[in-house]
Amino acid sequence: MTILLLTIALALSLLAIPFGLPGTWLMALAAFLADRIGDVHIGATALVGSALIALVAELLDITLSARYTRKYGGSSRGAWGAIVGGLVGAVVGVPVPLVGSVLGALGGSFAGALAFELWGGATHGAATRAATGAAIGRAVAMASKAGAGCVIAAWVLGAALL
Repeated sequence: MTILLLTIALALSLLAIPFGLPGTWLMALAAFLADRIGDVHIGATALVGSALIALVAELLDITLSARYTRKYGGSSRGAWGAIVGGLVGAVVGVPVPLVGSVLGALGGSFAGALAFELWGGATHGAATRAATGAAIGRAVAMASKAGAGCVIAAWVLGAALL
């Protein structure tokens, strides 16, 4: 029964990642609880490994839009705008069912980078290019975090079944 509950928890956590929820951390928590409370032995290696993967995925999630902003010619001000805008956009988009937080994070990263670049004196063309980089970076961050979630799910389920 614990394996079934763990599988459901991992699947729901994986589905939560694109919506801006801390799915990788929920996966690590589910693994820890299954190991400690349930009748499944996952092991310290998989537990610590899943927590480390969740940490790296979270750091990438926060920083990739800023890195892409810089890669596309933006300033550090625009990079901060991408981070702040992405977080605000994800929160503002929550009321829209299914895709609101995803579109909000993408649009927020774009708008934040654009606004901060224009505020810093960049031309419209340069600011738009940096903002496009911010949106691409946010999309890459979401995909990276989802990939990390798949790795955590496979590792934890593999450890639980062996």
